[in-house]
Amino acid sequence: MSNDVDSKSPISGRERVLRALRYEPVDRVPVDLGGTVTSGAQVSVVANLRQALGLDKPGEPVKVNEPYQMLGEIAMDLLDALEIDVVKLPATGTHFGFGNSDFKPWRTFDGTNVLVPGKFNTEPEPDGSIVQYPQGDRSCAPSARMPKGGFYFDAIIRQKPLDEAKLNPKDNLEEFTLLSDEDLAFHERHANELFNNTDLAVIMGLPGAAMGDIAHVPAPGLKDPKGIRDIEEWYISTVTRKDYIKEVFAGQVEIALKNFEMLYQAVGDKVQVVFVDGTDLAAQNTLFCSLDGYRDLYLPYSKKLNDWIHTHTQWKTLKHCCGGCEPLIEGFIEAGFDILNPVQTSAQGMNPEHLVEKYGGRIVFWGGGVDTQKTLPFGTPDEVRQEVAERLRVFGAKNGFVFNPVHNIQCNTPTENVLAMFEALGRDVPKRSS
Repeated sequence: MSNDVDSKSPISGRERVLRALRYEPVDRVPVDLGGTVTSGAQVSVVANLRQALGLDKPGEPVKVNEPYQMLGEIAMDLLDALEIDVVKLPATGTHFGFGNSDFKPWRTFDGTNVLVPGKFNTEPEPDGSIVQYPQGDRSCAPSARMPKGGFYFDAIIRQKPLDEAKLNPKDNLEEFTLLSDEDLAFHERHANELFNNTDLAVIMGLPGAAMGDIAHVPAPGLKDPKGIRDIEEWYISTVTRKDYIKEVFAGQVEIALKNFEMLYQAVGDKVQVVFVDGTDLAAQNTLFCSLDGYRDLYLPYSKKLNDWIHTHTQWKTLKHCCGGCEPLIEGFIEAGFDILNPVQTSAQGMNPEHLVEKYGGRIVFWGGGVDTQKTLPFGTPDEVRQEVAERLRVFGAKNGFVFNPVHNIQCNTPTENVLAMFEALGRDVPKRSS
């Protein structure tokens, strides 16, 4: 990694991230934890980490700020303790359509005390699982289920019988709406606070900009979803009903661009990075679409969004795609994405050396810092340290790297391994035996 910077002049986390985004040398690789919904940690992991760092006493609750993935809040004291360089502009709502407000106590299956939004309303099922309701409304059918002893919610498919003659793309646009004045005021207030009162890079999620994000297709936040809402049917439709899908995407883009304009008026360039697209287009060992399919169905709409952003703002745009997406990266670059996350290095074609050699200097790697499928949850602390050191060496070779584990840190990941990861990053953390 290039380190041709003046070590006597420490730089802020915000400047560190901006330099990485410009492929410039940095004093140390910038680090993200919790800046996005794909770079955080499950709430029990956060609770254990806070206790290990002496920020909380055992049993103190941690906020769940995204209940679908049960992500724990990475609060400012934790960001400070770990010298994180990125901070997330909070979201006004959740995946289930209710707000992040009026928090109340709750306990996870593993016994972790947490705080959940006031409309987080669950009911037990006979088999011991629990169900969650869209917008917290128990009068309608539940939209997600957490199995007994589980850690995460799974969407419940509520697909109505399809009548081909009555299919209307507008039904798949119901969840994409214009931001309210209250939403815009919320974003403006928090952007001002984070930009003026921290020296961290601010990242914000953009609403409705992901084309066909399969986490959103079942519409767990809608009380009565219409249109194509079955996951299997949606993927089939990307081939058999391509014109329908294109109309949905075109409608999304139209709404999203109006929201972008209003958001930029509200937050300006006090935000440095925007999470644009979370659509996964690859599995562990294959793609979900062909290269031609990506260029026909996804790239044109993403390019319209990125072109607007790059013409009107200083924001850098982030594309999330799990799996072996290497064949699509050239298309991501052509679509105008500045950043790739989570860089799933265990997937087919995602060898770090190959990625840096082929794409280094053309797209920023935000992730890939340590494997969250094997090394971080199941390795030893020494193995974690070794992998982190190697990833810093490889991904830092051409600059353009923001460290984050591959996706969120998963439940049951040993705290000593999380601490070992931060120790390898040069953070002053409690030493635990290997």
